[in-house]
Amino acid sequence: MEELLLTIAQGLVEDPAAVKVTQEEPREDGTIVFHLNVAADDMGRVIGKQGRIAKAMRTVMRAAASRQDAKVVVEIDD
Repeated sequence: MEELLLTIAQGLVEDPAAVKVTQEEPREDGTIVFHLNVAADDMGRVIGKQGRIAKAMRTVMRAAASRQDAKVVVEIDD
């Protein structure tokens, strides 16, 4: 799952080397939180107009998680 998010994000940005994905310990309800960090110049590319790209990434991640009976949250950090 972490690799999927990393692949998607690296395809969107100009500086793929600056993309980092970290995973928190699962919450009490079993939700896994992924933190996506990108370069400051690429933040707009990852979020998109009105957050459409960020929403699409979260949707893809939730769909992938549902195949594994897991819950996922993606947070985009600067």
